[in-house]
Amino acid sequence: MENFRKVRSEEAPVGGGAEGGGPGSSPFADLAPGAVHMRVKEGSKIRNLLAFATASMAQPATRAIVFSGCGRATTKTVTCAEILKRRLAGLHQVTRLRYRSVREVWQSLPQGPTPGQKPGEPAASLSVLKNVPSLAILLSKDALDPCQPGYQPPNSHPGPSSQPTAPTSKRSLGEPAAGEGSAKRLQPEPSAAEEDRTA
Repeated sequence: MENFRKVRSEEAPVGGGAEGGGPGSSPFADLAPGAVHMRVKEGSKIRNLLAFATASMAQPATRAIVFSGCGRATTKTVTCAEILKRRLAGLHQVTRLRYRSVREVWQSLPQGPTPGQKPGEPAASLSVLKNVPSLAILLSKDALDPCQPGYQPPNSHPGPSSQPTAPTSKRSLGEPAAGEGSAKRLQPEPSAAEEDRTA
């Protein structure tokens, strides 16, 4: 692929159904009409996504929000949903994983004619069909059906879920912690011969 460059990338048309679906199809069929849909992309900033999502969920009319992303944006999608669940307690979650077909069109670089190509012919192109993972996470203030696949109930205790750690001893600012060496290197004591040279 070193002699090719990507010209375009488009979502391949796929038939309907639970696994497929076009760019506008939602994996949540019974979603309320006032739900907010956040499309997370690879270059999206998490702080911008969460600022809008938090402000939207603070409104009483908004009862649900969907974070969706595909390809390299799936990890960012999960991160956004988990941070929002920590900020707003009592959210019910349903996660759906699907695959989307993406067609990439590559065109050969103009390095001269390829074997068998006549001068004046257009450059050779290559079409690649990829199946890319797509993730959609529904967070709802209202109770959802706990029997559906991918359901997670709200956290029983809000706040960060950190395990208690071992107690740390208090020390003064100048003291190294246990197991740490001092930052200074110890210099050897000057010998008598070195003192004579300096004098």
